[in-house]
Amino acid sequence: MDIDTSPLRRLDDDLWVVDRPLGILGIQVGARMTVIRLGNGDVLLHSPIAPDAELCEALAEVGPVRHLIAPNKLHHFYFAAAAAAFPEAVRWAAPGLAEKRRELTFDEELGDLAPAAWSEELDQIRLCGAPHIEEIVFLHRPSRTLIATDLAFNVRESHSLITRLFLRANGVLGRFGPTRMFRSFIRDRTAARESLDRILAWDFDRVVMSHGVVLQSRGRRVLRDAYQWMG
Repeated sequence: MDIDTSPLRRLDDDLWVVDRPLGILGIQVGARMTVIRLGNGDVLLHSPIAPDAELCEALAEVGPVRHLIAPNKLHHFYFAAAAAAFPEAVRWAAPGLAEKRRELTFDEELGDLAPAAWSEELDQIRLCGAPHIEEIVFLHRPSRTLIATDLAFNVRESHSLITRLFLRANGVLGRFGPTRMFRSFIRDRTAARESLDRILAWDFDRVVMSHGVVLQSRGRRVLRDAYQWMG
C-alpha cells in the first residue's frame, strides 16, 4: 500500500491544508495553512507557514503560487518567509496589518468583497467590529468550505498542561468556538453580529480554522451555535 508522505493534506478538489507545530510562550496551538488552486491554475496560500524545500516541491506540483494572504492582524508570523520563497506572488494584507507591521511589504489590502483574481471560486467577508484583529473570512464555494483563522478554535485535546490551562481559561478546551480572548476583541457587537449573519447566510458544511481539528461537516450549524452568546 502506498503511503502519502506529502506535507499537503487534501480536503477536497483543489483544496489542501498544511499543519505545523506552533508554540507561543509555551502554549501549543498549532498553525495551519490552507492551499487553494484556482480555476486558472494559480495557487493561493491562506495564512502561510514557513515553507521548507519539501513543501515548496509539493506546492510546485499543485501549481504556481500567485497569492499570499495574511487574513488577520495576528496571522503574519511566517509571511516574510513565504514572500521570500514565492517572490512572484501578490501579497495581500488584512486591513491595518501593513501599518502594524511596517517591516513587511504588502501589495494589496483585503476588503469585504473578493477581488477578480479569485471571485469565481471564493467569497469573502470582513468581520467588522473587531479592530484589533480585522479578520477576513472566506468561502470556497466549490467545496462548500468556510476558511477562517481565529473566528473559532477546535482543539480537542493536548498533552501540554500549559496549553490545556490556556484553552480551559479561554473556554474552548475540547469544544468548537471563539476564545474568550477573541470575544474581547469585539468592540462593536452589532457590527460583528451583522458580519456573522452574512457569513452564516453562506452555503457551507466544512470549516477550516487555524487552530484545532478541521470540522468536516455540520459547520454552519455548529458555528451558529458557537456564537449564540452574541445575541
